[in-house]
Amino acid sequence: MTVPSSGILVGIMEDLSTKDQQLKKKNKLIIWYLLWWRAIFSEFLSTLLLVLLGCMSCVPLDDSDTRPSIDGALGFGLAVLFNVEAFGHISGAHMNPSVTLAAMLWGRMSFSLGIAYIIAQCLGSIFGYGILIEISPTDLIKRGVCTTQPHIRYTGLQALAVEVILTLSLIFLVCAMWDPVNAHSQESSSLKVGFAVAGFSIAGGPLTGASLNPARTLGPALWSGIWNTHWVYWTGPLLGSTLGALFYKYTWLRKSVDVKINIQE
Repeated sequence: MTVPSSGILVGIMEDLSTKDQQLKKKNKLIIWYLLWWRAIFSEFLSTLLLVLLGCMSCVPLDDSDTRPSIDGALGFGLAVLFNVEAFGHISGAHMNPSVTLAAMLWGRMSFSLGIAYIIAQCLGSIFGYGILIEISPTDLIKRGVCTTQPHIRYTGLQALAVEVILTLSLIFLVCAMWDPVNAHSQESSSLKVGFAVAGFSIAGGPLTGASLNPARTLGPALWSGIWNTHWVYWTGPLLGSTLGALFYKYTWLRKSVDVKINIQE
């Protein structure tokens, strides 16, 4: 037998090391998938239902061009209530890239999982509106039903401000629910979020459509081709989410040291 030269041995060791690294990466990916596929699919399905049921409440009746704005506000609020109750224990029922961004800033989820959530939410919105198009008795695309657009008298910056304020308010509520101080008061979380979304929609619906959710806006915009000031409905909610999450985290969130001091007192 011949003994391999040192150069050949080094090459073999490097090849084995590369294969080990590739196997480790594959194993990590498989483990990650097994851990999180249910949550990611839950986000897809819950966002699909949010857009399908919420926009269904905006479909015009008979020959009328629109329905009362409160119909859409209650439709989306109650759809959120249903989804939080049905999917909250699986994925947290974010249904919204703004909430997912807040969770990443809060430290509740990794960046990779957050991106997977956002992709699932956007796809869910697209599929949800597509299903509604097929079952609707009216031409939703021609009428631009359920698309979010600013009031005709609003500038882009005014619409942006409204979306920032509404989303920031929603994130305050979500962060308060995540706050460990409220860990034992989660029984009515679906009611809190659902009615809050309905209230925000009643307040901001006539002004901007009260999206608060880039994914919710993306589906109808993609199918209808209406991209008027679409940037507002990504920039506003994501900015509001960032401001709300960071403000709550670094201003109102009590650290463990503070809690211990309060207990001792």
